[in-house]
Amino acid sequence: MNRAFFPAAGAAFVKSLLLATLAVSGLASAAAPVAAPAKADAAKGATLYDAGDAARGLPACASCHGAAGNSTITANPKLSAQFEAYTHKQLIDFTTPARNQPVMTTYAKMLSDAEKRDIAAYLSTQKPKQGAAKNKDTVELGKKIYRGGIAERGVAACASCHGANANGIPAQYPRLAGQHQDYTVAQLQAFKGGARGNSAQMTTLAQRMSDQEMKAVADYISGLK
Repeated sequence: MNRAFFPAAGAAFVKSLLLATLAVSGLASAAAPVAAPAKADAAKGATLYDAGDAARGLPACASCHGAAGNSTITANPKLSAQFEAYTHKQLIDFTTPARNQPVMTTYAKMLSDAEKRDIAAYLSTQKPKQGAAKNKDTVELGKKIYRGGIAERGVAACASCHGANANGIPAQYPRLAGQHQDYTVAQLQAFKGGARGNSAQMTTLAQRMSDQEMKAVADYISGLK
């Protein structure tokens, strides 16, 4: 038996074992879980929402969006009961070219990610106030579009994503029920014209709708709960 073979074989074995160990170690590192963000603090969010932060020149969100997110200014959205993940995403989007809006972009950039999450968490727990449709002449058209879309132009039913009563789908599609008609129309027009670019799906659909159809569906949505 050739004894000279064993040292070489042993060295090869050790080398193979070392390489295998390094490979497994690399895989383990790659698969290591990323630390999750700290849990949002709704109480801190409430303080920022109601009082802002004077030291940083950050106004109270309530001054534009109303107590508990129930805006009384029709150009400003109602935020109460909105999904936490959706509100957080919008606050991030305001800091990007996808949703540049002079007022919100300025303030969103002043907030840390944790503060964005805190405010979103607070708003998600607030009780919304009921809205109402205003135009009886177009409410049936709005209802038809919301529930059935506009098949001949490839406009999907709003309900297919936002739910039968516009209560949305958590982490996917926002709650729209009771939203101000003026605000909803403005957002549909922003999607259509390219001023708002953070949803390719909404841009496509809005480009297939007339202004009259936007107003009708927005008015119908305002009366849902």
